[in-house]
Order: sequence, then structure tokens, then C-alpha cells
Amino acid sequence: MNNKLSSSSSSSPKSTCIWVPGPVIVGAGPSGLAAAACLKEKGVPSLILERSNCIASLWQHKTYDRLHLHLPKQFCELPMMGFPSNFPTYPTKQQFIGYLENYAENFGIRPRFNETVKHAEFDPKLGFWHLKCVDKAEIVSEFVCKWLIVATGENAEAVVPNIEGIEEFGGCIKHTSLYKSGEEFRGKKVLVVGCGNSGMEVCLDLCNYDAIPSLVVRDSVHILPREMVGISTFGLSMWLLQWLPIRVVDRLLLIISWLMLGDTSHLGLDRPTLGPLQLKHHSGKTPVLDVGTLAKIKGGDIKEEGMFCKEDGFPRKPFPNGWKGENGLYAVGFTKKGLLGASIDAKRIAQDIERCWKDEIKHISLTYSIMMSFDQCS
Repeated sequence: MNNKLSSSSSSSPKSTCIWVPGPVIVGAGPSGLAAAACLKEKGVPSLILERSNCIASLWQHKTYDRLHLHLPKQFCELPMMGFPSNFPTYPTKQQFIGYLENYAENFGIRPRFNETVKHAEFDPKLGFWHLKCVDKAEIVSEFVCKWLIVATGENAEAVVPNIEGIEEFGGCIKHTSLYKSGEEFRGKKVLVVGCGNSGMEVCLDLCNYDAIPSLVVRDSVHILPREMVGISTFGLSMWLLQWLPIRVVDRLLLIISWLMLGDTSHLGLDRPTLGPLQLKHHSGKTPVLDVGTLAKIKGGDIKEEGMFCKEDGFPRKPFPNGWKGENGLYAVGFTKKGLLGASIDAKRIAQDIERCWKDEIKHISLTYSIMMSFDQCS
């Protein structure tokens, strides 16, 4: 099938039908570039269709400024081309984008940009794929190929939950893909919904710009140090898995994490029942690699949203840490430990209030003495 223009009336957009001898790759992100390079190394031509105007559009347009690779660079290299030796262990966003641009140039990969694939269908009679694309000028292009490679990525579309009453909220609402830095939120209270790697790092960034973030944690989460004993946690995990079962590796990771980070449940960050590697394997849920956010939570720079869980009315923090909230708010009798648990909480609450009471009495007495002194002077 030769390249040709299909017949159309003057009032309708022109449609071009193009035969592609090799695979068509949808998406010019890291995965699409890697597929094209590997095919080229095998002598197979390919065509990349990209809906944006550049390679790695998510990295270029929908990531925050302070973003670094969460894994060491040796685990993020694309096939047949490593990172420059002068790059740090965890390259910056701009360094990674530069690496991808050099990768495309090195392998002569030239995607067709601004081509949005609207429809792809396999014709079982002919044994070919038929794709329809639209560019910015609404010109339709059609492609026919033997192989179709989808490389649109796991995060191509922003997922925005349907929150009741959100239309009545008068403040700024942003998805993480639109967040760049905390500069615009300086001095403001910000609620961050979700405590994955992005949510945790956005909280840290907000703190660095003197914003006041609070973090909503919906589910349990594994928080691991980014490095253990001087080695990246991911690298250590991969090495241990060569010799030990995944359950044993998970146990070791959790022990080291506990020694380095402490018990995160005290902060309202409960760990899942499954270990971090098993959870990733079964559900795809990635553990959070801490880059400094946990210290901000411990220091009170990042608050937990609310003392009580909206689902069941119980304190968010489990026993024995759910008895105290903020602004003089306490909870007793929610330990699920019967009267013994209630007694323990009651004693702690009384001790805490007693301390606050004595401090308050001292403050009132001092204020009264100063006022009397001024009154006598007058």
C-alpha cells in the first residue's frame, strides 16, 4: 500500500493513509523510545506517534520542579545507553529529560508529534492494524501496520476523584500533574490528598517554601528509607532477592526501616499486612522512598488531617497513640482494648492536661504579677 491521499470533499478534512513497514509505537516517553531503539538495533524500522509536541511530555510538562529519579540511575537507564558518568546517583528532572533527548538523537528516533491516536483496530481478515489520528489542525491521518506497540505509560491521564462538595470550595484545587513548586502556596495552608511518592515529596516541597501542608492518608503505606547501609534500598532488595525468598527480604527491609525510621504507625502511617515487595508484586502499589518528608512529619511541619477517621469515627492513630489530637482534643475509650485500654488513655490524658494546666497557671500568675506591678507604678 503506497502513501496516498484519500478522496474527500472540500468541506471535510483531508485524510492521509500511510503504510508503515514496521511497528507503530504510540507514545514517545521512555518506554516508546526504548522500544524504537531496540527495534532499530535489530534492523527493524518503526514509527512513533506522540500526541504532545515533544518526547517525554509527562516529564516535561506534568512534573514538579524538584523532582529527582527515586531510584539510582543505574536502574533507570534505557537499553544500550547509560547515563553520563558525571550525573549524580539520583538525576534531576532536567538531567533525565536531557538524557532522553540525547537518547533519541543517538538512535535517530524522530517521532511524529501532535498526532493523537483516536482509534486503533485490528482487521483479522487482512492481518493488519488500522489507526486513525488527528493533529492540531484537525487533519486526519490513517496508518496501516502489522504490529502495534502501546507505550502510553501508567500515568498518562490524571485521576481526579469525585469529591462531594468540591465545586463549593473556593480555594485552589490542583492535580499533582499541574503542580510545579510551593512558591505560589507560600504561607498558605495546603491539604495534600494521598501519601504516595508524589504526595510525600510535594509536602516536603511545600515545607521548603514555608507553606503549611496537611496530609490525608487513605490507606496503609510502606515507607522505606531511600538508602540502607549506604546502598539504595531498591538495589539492596534486588541483590537480596537473588539469594533469599521475597518474604525474607521483606522482613529484612522492614526491620532495617524500623531501626532507621522508627514506628511510622505513631504518625498515623500504618504499614500494610503484606511486605513492600510482596505488595508491589500482587497489587502494583509502590512503597514510598523517604527523601526527607518523614522528618518534617515528625517535627510537626506536616500535619495529619483530623484526629478521627470519617469512616468509623475512631482515632486515625491506633493504640497506644490515638488518645491525643490537636487544639486540646483527646479521645478515650476507642482503643479496642476494653477497660484496660480506656484506663491507660485516661491516665495519659490526665497527665497531659495536668502538665498543660500547671503551665497555664504559671502563665496566669506571671501575667497577674506583671499587671499588679504596673498598677502600683501608675
